[in-house]
Amino acid sequence: MTADPLLTLRDVSVRLGGRKGFLQRTILPVQAVKQVSLDLHSGEILSLVGESGCGKTTLGRTILGLQRESEGEILLEGRRVSGLAPEAARRARSIVQYSHQDAGAALDPWWSIGRTLEEGLKIHGVRNASERHDRVAAMLQAVGLDPTSARRYPHEFSGGQLRRLALARVLLLKPRVLILDEPTSGLDMSVQATVLNLLLELRERFSLTYLFISHDLSVVERLSDRVAIMYLGRIVELGTAKTVFGQPTHPYTRTLLAAAPRLTGRRASGPSLVRGDPPNPRLILPGCSFFDRCPIAEPACRQSTPKLQPVAGDHDVACHRAEMAGEEGQTASIGAKRRA
Repeated sequence: MTADPLLTLRDVSVRLGGRKGFLQRTILPVQAVKQVSLDLHSGEILSLVGESGCGKTTLGRTILGLQRESEGEILLEGRRVSGLAPEAARRARSIVQYSHQDAGAALDPWWSIGRTLEEGLKIHGVRNASERHDRVAAMLQAVGLDPTSARRYPHEFSGGQLRRLALARVLLLKPRVLILDEPTSGLDMSVQATVLNLLLELRERFSLTYLFISHDLSVVERLSDRVAIMYLGRIVELGTAKTVFGQPTHPYTRTLLAAAPRLTGRRASGPSLVRGDPPNPRLILPGCSFFDRCPIAEPACRQSTPKLQPVAGDHDVACHRAEMAGEEGQTASIGAKRRA
């Protein structure tokens, strides 16, 4: 991609919690995000994938400004927005909106849908009641709901309809970047497909850019332009969806793909050889954070933290043994295709 990125993250780190006080034991902070660098280009869908607790949601909240970064910087359209005062940060990041994982919890159960949707317009200075009403009605139609839905309350809607309402709420503010946190979780397969098709339609209609946070690999594979694999707060693999799913290189990526159920029975990687559970995120250990679970780790992997480096074209991997891992991944992928 040659155009300047719409959103840029440069070595962003986030530490959560931690305490050291008089007569209190020291509690180390959680290293939720560790030196993440990403570019998000206008019109693309970049998916952020990883196990629960790997830092995906924290990174999304940090981009939005709900969580302050501990280190690094965030740029929107080339302008630095990190480190600003709250009011200035809110204005600077107004083109970024966030769709919560629990769509129902993001809506006030005591307010009608119309009042909830109009509230955002009021906060952003739309004082004319007739204009707010018309914009809400038009947006409800845009997400596939009847404008009369504005008179109803959240408990009267299904899970799929609540997702549509959550999208309508943020789209009313005319964002350019949407951070979608597990937008299809908890939905039936048919409803998932409907929501995904709606997201694609809305992207074209409103010229949107998506940061898609998910652990559902089948959804990610279908929807994404690029995929970033996250492990313990770090990006360990980044590339086009075709490359990451077809030629997974990092051992953790191969483990995720091997474990993912596929309707065709085909697997994108060989069987998982990963052992144990992720380490305590409060512990800061030297070297690769995947060392204790990696099937191809060497003692040298404990000496330094691997950086995200290009291995081919737009395919970046953070692994000291990327060449060997890539060869094994290609071999396993070819074998799986022959068995399919």
